[in-house]
Amino acid sequence: SALYRSWGGRGAPARPDGALAARRCGLAAGRSYSGGGAYPSVSLTCPLPGVPKAVFAAAQGRERFETRVTVLENGLRVASQKKFGQFCTVGILVNSGSRHEAKYLSGISHFLEKLAFSSTAQFGSKDEILLTLEKHGGICDCQASRDTIMYAVSADARGLDTVVNLLADVALQPRLSDEEIEMTRTAIRFELEDLNMRPDPEPLLTEMIHAAAFRDNTVGLNRFCPVENTDKIDRDVLHSYLRSYYTPDRMVLAGVGIEHEQLVECARKYLLGVEPVWGTGQSRGVDRSVAQYTGGIIKVEKDMSDVSLGPTPIPELTHIMIGLESCSFLEEDFIPFAVLNMMMGGGGSFSAGGPGKGMFTRLYLNVLNRHHWMYNATSYHHSYEDTGLLCIHASADPKQVREMVEIITREFILMAGAVGEVELERAKTQLKSMLMMNLESRPVIFEDVGRQVLATNTRKLPHELCALISEVKPADIKRVVTKMLRKKPAVAALGDLTDLPSYEHIQGALSSKDGRLPRLYRLFR
Repeated sequence: SALYRSWGGRGAPARPDGALAARRCGLAAGRSYSGGGAYPSVSLTCPLPGVPKAVFAAAQGRERFETRVTVLENGLRVASQKKFGQFCTVGILVNSGSRHEAKYLSGISHFLEKLAFSSTAQFGSKDEILLTLEKHGGICDCQASRDTIMYAVSADARGLDTVVNLLADVALQPRLSDEEIEMTRTAIRFELEDLNMRPDPEPLLTEMIHAAAFRDNTVGLNRFCPVENTDKIDRDVLHSYLRSYYTPDRMVLAGVGIEHEQLVECARKYLLGVEPVWGTGQSRGVDRSVAQYTGGIIKVEKDMSDVSLGPTPIPELTHIMIGLESCSFLEEDFIPFAVLNMMMGGGGSFSAGGPGKGMFTRLYLNVLNRHHWMYNATSYHHSYEDTGLLCIHASADPKQVREMVEIITREFILMAGAVGEVELERAKTQLKSMLMMNLESRPVIFEDVGRQVLATNTRKLPHELCALISEVKPADIKRVVTKMLRKKPAVAALGDLTDLPSYEHIQGALSSKDGRLPRLYRLFR
């Protein structure tokens, strides 16, 4: 407290301002170290003698935030985003995924994801690749989705040359040895078994709803390799596919946390004029089909009573997912749909937290808070470059399936009703908050840069997206929902489906004014 008072804190005796300033810049006279030496007469509130003035990093104009894109002579796009820090995230994104497998065996993308970062022309094994990355503190990953395959590395920015060389080799010169393909077959079989035994059926339901909504075309094609295809996919099949889709004009080299000129130089060095291991022979051509929304239902009768055993087992549940076509992420209506999805929100009945966790979203207020027997009610929005799907996943006891379906169809109808100013502002604020928080992470920025440049050759910056979110009005929500409700629904159902209403009844409920199912009259219940 003596030190606090000596600096003019509360309780210090009044003194002239000049005296106080002099005291601050001269530090308390007479004070000394425990060893006896006197304190130096320097204050932290005054510039230190002999020390140069600090230069702080500052954002100098828009160029600090903008994503730079360069197109090489072979059509490859190089995109970069500055970010302060010692580490960078660099990767290759390819416009290729399960939606492009119509002319091929289903499951090729799943195989390529598992085979990534295995032996290449330069590296004899996966271990060799990991050891090379370890020298630069690096990690690697590959993810395949319905429309994109992404090879990514996070490492020290000083190892950029090594990283781009490795990525080019992994993407264009994989060995795909018989041993590696056999190990991948085993890994995929195990993953498929695990998928069917998992207590959380969300990945399985997502597959089913896509298959129902876009039957036998584009994004409706299976993302996971069917069991019967695991033995049919070999090196020749993979090379045939890679020859068509792994071309420079379908690729983006994206980097975050590095200088653009340096990334372009590395791209020219390792990705320009390189002949891939599968050669440049005759290809089957690229499938440019546009997604065709069909609607429909996919049902899987399954005993879910023993999915989770133990001292506190999960009760037997039936899972339903109902979806309707929304729009692509290239359309203006994409932002209102994103706000609508946030407004619906939802989650599990045991989710903890306050307003920031979505407890004021419609699926909490109107569904989970009112119907204690509902185990889950969550809204999802899947969007692609030519279509989209807004769906609600719900789960409950098999005996209450009919009531659960009616509650969800009523929520769809209520979307087109009045939208409160408070709930809309809350959803918009939550969406902007989620967007900005996610984009603080370097790998997320990398994925955002890569996907946007792959689809549009440019990138919308976060502040531009926030401005678009702010402009969404209740009329926009009503307009997009009214348009969405004109389509046939897509339905996925998993579990004990004895009491599941017919597809025609669900469709009728979504076409009605109140979303109610037709009444059933039974003599015995």
